[in-house]
Amino acid sequence: MQDIKEEIIAAGLPEHIAIIMDGNGRWAEQRGLDRVYGHKQGVDTVKSVVEASGEIGLKYLTLYTFSIENWNRPRAEVDALMGLMTDAIIRETSELMRQKVRVKVIGNTGDLPEEVWHKLEGLIHRTAANTGVTLVLALSYGARWEIVEAARRLMADYKAGKVTDTEEVTDELFARYLTTAGIPDPDLLIRTSGECRLSNFLLWQCAYTEFYFIDKFWPDFEKDDLYLAIRNFQQRERRFGMTGEQIKVKGEKGEGINVTEK
Repeated sequence: MQDIKEEIIAAGLPEHIAIIMDGNGRWAEQRGLDRVYGHKQGVDTVKSVVEASGEIGLKYLTLYTFSIENWNRPRAEVDALMGLMTDAIIRETSELMRQKVRVKVIGNTGDLPEEVWHKLEGLIHRTAANTGVTLVLALSYGARWEIVEAARRLMADYKAGKVTDTEEVTDELFARYLTTAGIPDPDLLIRTSGECRLSNFLLWQCAYTEFYFIDKFWPDFEKDDLYLAIRNFQQRERRFGMTGEQIKVKGEKGEGINVTEK
């Protein structure tokens, strides 16, 4: 797939890719193994995809690591996932530094075990000055929770006089209250395992995102699969509610696309 890798870099990359890493448990169950083993294999896939993202020059990679709904899974599986996360942070920190990966976390982090959050805070701080791909981990994350929390914070600022008029509330202003403030919206969202839904992930941010679904379970996802998803993305025409001719004219004028133009 080396030719595809060179082809996608030459054609221009998406700025931000988000991935719903689905199918770890089912991958293990199909092999008669404990679901936790699937999550362990999934960590290896994360390493591979992060490395590939850095190699091709991707700016942002967001991984749906643990959803708010995942807290409802059996306690033994949740505890195992938290342990895997802590171990991975400790084990992979030096490699992330070598690759110049910058780590950020979005989600209701107050629900994470203290030890896990302590390790994450240290990783975020240590990688803050890195200039490679920004790896965004969505942990204890849910898009509806995020939007409600943003609305609460906006209301609090309105009561405090920081926002003085409802006419000030625009898409751009509201986005500043989301956990993804300062991060560009995903250009491409990939979901593994053959499922075709968002599962409460980045609902606001994916308004104009291109979706790519693949039947492979996450532990079987390879660098080549990432390259193929990007190539598929590059073959699409993103119109943002405009006609193809309007986009062509904007391109000829050297104007960017404003996604609020509908």
